Amino acid sequence: MNFNCKILTLLFIGLLGPLLLSAQEQGPERWEATIQKFEKADKENPPKSGLILFVGSSSIAKWQDMGDYFPEYEVLNRGFGGSQFSDLIYYADRVIYPYKPSKVFIYEGDNDVGAGDKPKDILKEAKKLRKMIARNLGKEVPVIFISPKPSVARWNLQETYLETNALIKKFADKKAYTEYADVWYPALDEDGMVFKHIFVQDNLHMNADGYKIWQKVLAPYVAQ
Repeated sequence: MNFNCKILTLLFIGLLGPLLLSAQEQGPERWEATIQKFEKADKENPPKSGLILFVGSSSIAKWQDMGDYFPEYEVLNRGFGGSQFSDLIYYADRVIYPYKPSKVFIYEGDNDVGAGDKPKDILKEAKKLRKMIARNLGKEVPVIFISPKPSVARWNLQETYLETNALIKKFADKKAYTEYADVWYPALDEDGMVFKHIFVQDNLHMNADGYKIWQKVLAPYVAQ
């Protein structure tokens, strides 16, 4: 390789390297450290088999006092950050299957909509994840899809949310051992506008008032 070729190669690597790193940071690998923390916690304090598992994005991850809302049940929170369906699919063998849960609650779709994904593509990934869970845990393990919630911060995307929710509900209604838990409409006032008092300062993530709504909606599914 002559000198000019070496220079061109180094320039190419220099330009391509940051692009590859950026792509990796945007992919599921960006959650690796979080997943490893889960695995470390499981080694130090192994969860009981047959518990009720909650997985999904930040609305789950930030619900750290979840157990206080369902004190009669053994629940485990394995939500991580701003995840999307694709991220949960990628890590399903590490955050879902090992726990052998009695039922699985899934909250994804919120960030998918926020990222501009189309409802039909979100549904496709929801179906894929449901099939994966059935294959690895058994068809009779119930899966409850929690509907993407409304929020002040993303209210401009409400039509996309409604279309996404309708598709997931239709799928769940036809699929055995699959439920759709609607947290959209309970978070709206009598004028059809999202409650503002149920969010923290960013108007996207919920405070205790928001989780009380979720508690009321999800309690019957937890108890089934």
